[in-house]
Amino acid sequence: MPAVDEVTVLHRPAVSAKLVPAILVCLAAPAFFVLLLPWLGWALLAAGLIAAFLVERADARRAMASGKTADAFEGRRPPGILRDLSLIAAGLLIVSAIPLKAELDNIAMLRFTVALGGAVLVPYLISRFVYRDYAIRFPWRGGGRWTALQWGWLVGVLVLGWLILPFYFITSGVYQNWPVVDTPDLVARLFVGVGAVGIWDELFFICTCFALLRRHFPDVQANALQAIIFVSFLWELGYRAWGPVLTIPFALLQGYIFMRTRSLAYVVTVHLLFDAVVFAVLVHAHNPGLLDALFFVPSP
Repeated sequence: MPAVDEVTVLHRPAVSAKLVPAILVCLAAPAFFVLLLPWLGWALLAAGLIAAFLVERADARRAMASGKTADAFEGRRPPGILRDLSLIAAGLLIVSAIPLKAELDNIAMLRFTVALGGAVLVPYLISRFVYRDYAIRFPWRGGGRWTALQWGWLVGVLVLGWLILPFYFITSGVYQNWPVVDTPDLVARLFVGVGAVGIWDELFFICTCFALLRRHFPDVQANALQAIIFVSFLWELGYRAWGPVLTIPFALLQGYIFMRTRSLAYVVTVHLLFDAVVFAVLVHAHNPGLLDALFFVPSP
């Protein structure tokens, strides 16, 4: 297996011209999902990829002028910013092809499945079989057994979710961005949909976007860049009003946790516990009196 990660760790300067194309590509996410301006998203992606091409060409010229070659990395070529940003751009284009309004009918759920699944699968297949590298991986078990601190954080997620989410969803009225769930079938569909999107979030934003960005930038920078994409998606999905006050820290924490644990299983578990509270709050909000005993904020 190519030692891609070793190359990444060796060559991630804090100040780099690569930041310009990366920022442009990541800013396409709020253009697509917050401003709802596809043309602006396309323009930012195009500008970002063109800038990445120019940065790579300038780097190649400097390397030739100084007599440096791939041998400087002991025969291993550092990852190309154009190549990796193109994978993120492909995923963003696929996701932006559908409206992200939460709906529970068969067509909507199929639309989400195809688009979100494609946004993960297409970059992975291109990376693995076209670019012939292992840039995108899904390390399920990661760094081994979970520590006491990790188990404690799982409890903390439930407690924080219980304390914050009912107040956020009900007082801001954003629960109305999700459809009414007042039958067992709709409740079951909501449960499946919330959980499936939560798992996808980690596959795309963390295992794809964050992993690709970490090949070029220090962890803090890469995490901030992936959070732009993560939070923008959640905004269109329904986490509006003052939702970014919650979603920005959540996105950054998920990136940090993945970096420290190297465990997809753990970040997915954290996300699913958080989403379990989201699910319960949505049912509570749409069904006055049904779950009032569970929450200190009464249903509308």
